[in-house]
Amino acid sequence: MVLTSFLLRAGAHSDIPGRTATAHGFRSSFRDWCSEQGYDRDLAERSLAHTVKNKVEAAYHRTDPLEKRRPLMQAWADYLASLM
Repeated sequence: MVLTSFLLRAGAHSDIPGRTATAHGFRSSFRDWCSEQGYDRDLAERSLAHTVKNKVEAAYHRTDPLEKRRPLMQAWADYLASLM
């Protein structure tokens, strides 16, 4: 993964001593934040572009909730900016 390779080269540190940050860690942090903020689980999963493994459920996921994802992603961006 390009982001993980960059993080390794940059020596980006994890919260865990001796470990390097990873792209998966960013995704996991986003998912946890969504849950803590009360965002719908399905919306968070779809924002991460996760595929639905259940074939029946996947059949009903025909639309892209872009208009619902925009405010979520803006709130995430605002949260990240507040940490700087």
